[in-house]
Amino acid sequence: MRALTAGFLLSCAAFVTGFAFFADHVARLQAPATLNPADGIVVLTGGQSRIDTGMDLLAAGKGKRLLISGVNPIARADDLRLATGGDRTLFNCCVDIDRAALNTIGNAQESAKWVSANTFGSIIVVTNNYHMPRSLLEMRRILPKADLQPYPVVNTPLDDGAWMSDPDALRVLVTEYAKYLYALARGLLPANSAAEFPGTVSAAVAHK
Repeated sequence: MRALTAGFLLSCAAFVTGFAFFADHVARLQAPATLNPADGIVVLTGGQSRIDTGMDLLAAGKGKRLLISGVNPIARADDLRLATGGDRTLFNCCVDIDRAALNTIGNAQESAKWVSANTFGSIIVVTNNYHMPRSLLEMRRILPKADLQPYPVVNTPLDDGAWMSDPDALRVLVTEYAKYLYALARGLLPANSAAEFPGTVSAAVAHK
């Protein structure tokens, strides 16, 4: 019983310590001051301002094409364009839409298909700061040879320990940390490679 209690307490201490480092890392993430142009840009949906940021990067010439991954199946391309105020010509020529991904793992898989179909070697990954560590972990697992540049979107500044006094931020960070640990555990299993997801995304990137 003592051994079990000690093991439980050590596990709790390890979780809390790991979470503190994770939260501090996430709180420090900012959009890079300089960004090298890449072959493509991938936006993982699910958070405020992600698509807007991706469209801004595309318009600035930071990538040749943009993939919006994890779009609701009933959302039309024109709805997305109007919501972001994106240029119609740019949107129609250079934006692909993935409606198949249901979670971060799916985002990575669909992104791998898109990267393979376009023979891209460098990608800018756009998602919220708290979601970035797990997103990169899943994408690097499937795209180990791709040059992935993180572009975190920060909606609520969490530096200087502000997350500790914000219940909503704390809840999001704890949940994301637990998911990150699960993703790390999955890394013990044989990894999938981009070669297992060949071809185009077909209907998943259809504009309409």
